[in-house]
Amino acid sequence: MSEPNFAGNIIVNLASLPDFLRTPILKKRMTEFFSKNDDEKAEIIINALNAGPTIPFPNFSKLFRTWLDVLSTINNENREDMFSNYFKHILASPEKIILFNLDAIFEIFLQVDSQKQKILITSIKIVFDKLDVESKRKMNLLAPDSAKKLFNF
Repeated sequence: MSEPNFAGNIIVNLASLPDFLRTPILKKRMTEFFSKNDDEKAEIIINALNAGPTIPFPNFSKLFRTWLDVLSTINNENREDMFSNYFKHILASPEKIILFNLDAIFEIFLQVDSQKQKILITSIKIVFDKLDVESKRKMNLLAPDSAKKLFNF
């Protein structure tokens, strides 16, 4: 664990970039993510969950919004893989997600274009529906009430 958190550092740096630079870099990084093996994906997700709360919220909100926009443009299989990986690691370490301002993050989601929202919601529901009963219960406990209504959790 003494290895540098390269993925976390990239996330922090991406959050500071202007949109015209952040979007293409995030697209490239996301494409690279899907070519990684499961262990490498896990490391990236864990680093992202660790780095997120350390980023000033105005920068985090821009990064998260860009991430949602980019995620809505990739194929369903990859999008579901991304959400599935996040769900898996959130369920394994729910304390990491608690450090985030989930209500504010959900508000960012609501600012995304409605067509992109529909794409993202469909993928999230598919991944959620594949969870076992206990995992669904845990996700329900973690999700803001407004998100539960939108996603029908």
